[in-house]
Amino acid sequence: MLIDCDRCVMQHTPSCDDCIVTALLAPGDAVVHLADTEATALRHLAEAGMVAPLRLVRRGGDHGVASG
Repeated sequence: MLIDCDRCVMQHTPSCDDCIVTALLAPGDAVVHLADTEATALRHLAEAGMVAPLRLVRRGGDHGVASG
């Protein structure tokens, strides 16, 4: 899964502040690539309430929330 924060409609919103990608990346970084197994692990951790969920909502033609 390729996550590009510059293409997320949630960027610079309170939802962005509570996104697992924001927690993982250094300020200014905007792109991360997660293997399917990593995305699945993060989704399970988020479902268990252990980490913030991925809050990616892509701009443009794909308005769906990204999932693992």
